[in-house]
Amino acid sequence: MFIKQLYTNCLSEAAYFVASEGVAIVIDPLRDIDAYLALAKEHNAEIKYIFETHFHADFVSGHLELAQATGATIVYGPDAQTGFKAHHAVDGEVFIIGKLRLRVLHTPGHTLESTCYVLQDEHQKDYCVFTGDTLFVGDVGRPDLFSGNLSKEELAGYLYDSLHSKIIKLEDHVLVYPAHGPGSACGKNLGPNTHSTIGEQKQTNYALAPQSKEAFVAAVTTGLNAPPAYFPVNASINKKGYDSLDAIKTKGLKALSIAEFKEEVAQGALILDTRKATEFTEGFIPESISIGLDGRFAEWAGTLLPFQQAIVLVTETGKEEETLIRLARVGLDTIHGYLNGGFEAWEAANEKIDIIIDVDTEELALDIPHDPKLEIIDVRKQAEFDAGHIVAANLMPLDTLIDPLHLSVIDTEANLYVHCAGGYRSVIACSLLKRQGFHNVRNVLGGWTAIKEVAEIPKEMSSVMN
Repeated sequence: MFIKQLYTNCLSEAAYFVASEGVAIVIDPLRDIDAYLALAKEHNAEIKYIFETHFHADFVSGHLELAQATGATIVYGPDAQTGFKAHHAVDGEVFIIGKLRLRVLHTPGHTLESTCYVLQDEHQKDYCVFTGDTLFVGDVGRPDLFSGNLSKEELAGYLYDSLHSKIIKLEDHVLVYPAHGPGSACGKNLGPNTHSTIGEQKQTNYALAPQSKEAFVAAVTTGLNAPPAYFPVNASINKKGYDSLDAIKTKGLKALSIAEFKEEVAQGALILDTRKATEFTEGFIPESISIGLDGRFAEWAGTLLPFQQAIVLVTETGKEEETLIRLARVGLDTIHGYLNGGFEAWEAANEKIDIIIDVDTEELALDIPHDPKLEIIDVRKQAEFDAGHIVAANLMPLDTLIDPLHLSVIDTEANLYVHCAGGYRSVIACSLLKRQGFHNVRNVLGGWTAIKEVAEIPKEMSSVMN
């Protein structure tokens, strides 16, 4: 028996490869399938099944790509209605994988089709459970995403029943392999680990604590942030189908001359710059949006970029294909090429450039009491802001900055000092503000992490320690 978790930090996503006696399965694959094919070759195994725990909303799954490449059968649980050929398993159905057995547990709640899969070892003893978004380490899947006509409270009731009638009855030694880890927007507050055991979760996961259904529903439906805007798009793509990644590469991995790049922009293409934030602020092509590959790139790209508009890329040399693949993971397929030679070629040609002024916290501390036009923009999430913030700061979470109406409250003559927690989101925000015509923009280096250490900057701190 061989089990491998393939974890993608950018999306906090876990896929799984299982092999036994020359037969393999993949659970919840990403769209770029080379890693699964390589593992199959390494273990001299044929990928026979692709199991999906539900219609994922936070990424485009690789089920169709992998099925086309291997001939494997795509498997969903009950109540899954797909726009492509798939096997719709029934609750309790068993699949044979070499000397192993995989048992279907229909666990509606996160979504109606949500399904877990229990893997039994060579002795037909339960070994692990692939829980998808039904059960995370320290949390459960949110019940407010795509439920048809059901309310989040109704779905949470289903989730309670699923956990207590099926998951909690598994033996304590059974390993828990969820589809997501810390940072995922598919839950409220996932724990720091990417696997656990049923016994550990009974002891530490609030959702498995002894409680009434009413108490459980209240617990899982309160404190939910709005899901990222791209979630319904990805869920629909996963349900209906999509173009092959090879076709997207053929169109998107085209090296554009400066003249061709300019023509694409003139025709309406958006410029996406994926270099590090520290490089972007020092110089960039006007109108560019900065989303660095070194952060939660795919999630922010899916949240902030339009899905129907053409995109041209400015990347670090050699990062063009990685950028395209990571965009495709969230369904952003309209890539029309990349600037040949990157920003360096643009700069060498003496084309017009723009910059964002970086300021450190000491300069911010000096400017606050002396600049009457100073306005502080905090682009963190509400919960981060509530835990501590600069006095008089304006909370404008990053995902709201694509709405011109939301920006209308900002004084166009103000000197804007923008910060997040550490500096990644604030540079994205500065690039968005620049595109909207705000030019007196400054990026606060180190963000709140650095700000809270400076006594001279007036702050409001929560009395509740998290």
